[in-house]
Amino acid sequence: MNPDSFDTAVLVGRFQPFHKGHLALLLHALASAPQVVVVLGSACQARTPRNPWTWQERAAMVEAAVTPEQAARIRFLPVRDWYDEARWAQAVRQGVAQLLPQGAGRVALVGHLKDDSSTYLRGFEGWTLLDAQRAGDIDGAALRDLLLGHGPEAAQQSLQALSASVPAGVLAILRAWCEGPFLAELAREWSALRANREAWAGSPYPVVFVTVDAVVTCAGRVLLIRRGQPPGVGLYAVPGGFIEQRETAWQSALRELREETRLDLSEDQARACLRGSAVFDHPDRSQRGRTITHAFHFELALDQPPAVQADDDAQSAAWVPISEVAALEDRFHDDHFHMLDRFLGLLDD
Repeated sequence: MNPDSFDTAVLVGRFQPFHKGHLALLLHALASAPQVVVVLGSACQARTPRNPWTWQERAAMVEAAVTPEQAARIRFLPVRDWYDEARWAQAVRQGVAQLLPQGAGRVALVGHLKDDSSTYLRGFEGWTLLDAQRAGDIDGAALRDLLLGHGPEAAQQSLQALSASVPAGVLAILRAWCEGPFLAELAREWSALRANREAWAGSPYPVVFVTVDAVVTCAGRVLLIRRGQPPGVGLYAVPGGFIEQRETAWQSALRELREETRLDLSEDQARACLRGSAVFDHPDRSQRGRTITHAFHFELALDQPPAVQADDDAQSAAWVPISEVAALEDRFHDDHFHMLDRFLGLLDD
């Protein structure tokens, strides 16, 4: 292949963390075009065991893995998880166009079609897919499990085990990160998620959880809780929980709303203020695993929001001005920010 046949190479990934397999793809991209755009996925997520590092930290990992000359040819494009493949692909295209105002020219999309999680690579008509071979058997989830699974007490041993899989510059960044404030809490979250997976390990079929959520608005505010139990301790969420065996989704949503916030809507009140409902079923929307939620939007026709009080699994409950919610995006549990966006239109496409 003629390295001058492309003007721009695009590499997409979450890079949690950036490892030697990613580096091989990046070097392939650098050899394919004079400029490279590295798309950093999950850019606006809260820190979780699945996304421990911010997009800025991951960009620093990428730069630490290459030479200064190579780094000068790389531009970074953070992209949020839209939980909608078409919307996400549009955001990537628009982001690349905005990042390169002089034009991207002929674009090569560098990637590896490893499994169903890589099918997004086929969604960019007009870009040439360069399906690079996978370099080694390195898996980001396994590396995260290695680092988080033993906690701060064993951080040095975990880092030593990671050293064969990540570039030296990345290892130095991870070593400094382990000395910061995030590892201990994420390790506790990881332990809770592992226990949940182990509890269902004996199921003869893949487990699918069904949950309910209540988006309640009133007088320009939305009712939010902060989670008191893992996963997502301290993160914002809408009131909700698991559906009960002898309840409909509607009944479970009203019960969870009452249990977590003490906001008790009667059947008649709830039906009068129902403004919409939607199913959120993206396979990656929840850290627990495959979780499908039925969400209901209620708009209370009151001049002032009624009193609420946190209870059950909620750490706190409060009415938050809708105008302030967009600034809290990276402090939400799972896809709850996007649930609010679906009903309240928080983000511009």
